[in-house]
Amino acid sequence: MMLAAQAVAVTPNQWTAAAMIAAIVLASTAGEVLTAAAMKSVGDLDEIRAHSGLAGAIRAVLTSPLFFPGVFFLALGFFSLLFALNHMNLSFVAPASASLNVVTNAIAAKIFLKENVDRRRWAAAGLVCIGVYLLAH
Repeated sequence: MMLAAQAVAVTPNQWTAAAMIAAIVLASTAGEVLTAAAMKSVGDLDEIRAHSGLAGAIRAVLTSPLFFPGVFFLALGFFSLLFALNHMNLSFVAPASASLNVVTNAIAAKIFLKENVDRRRWAAAGLVCIGVYLLAH
């Protein structure tokens, strides 16, 4: 019965809720872009492992200069999620942050990683934005 009493979240005002979701999305996106860039700079881990063993593959990842900043931002995104869940309902926080992550990852992949993001992905990102709007209103 104690769980039911703790499950009631105080609903913050609209701007505070938006800031919490933005913190989750921006930190998570930064972490994902940095770790993706780190892994691309490392190269083929199977090839490294075949040549240098598992320890060599682990060393290659851990010595990439972008790896730990990426992990830091992923952790920041996770703790931002915990903070938001402490103040808002899971049924809003999880879909809003995960959906907007799709949008920001597509934008960041195009800009920072020079990935080819085709029309279908942009259309999906637009539909995600519509869905988040409907969820929030």
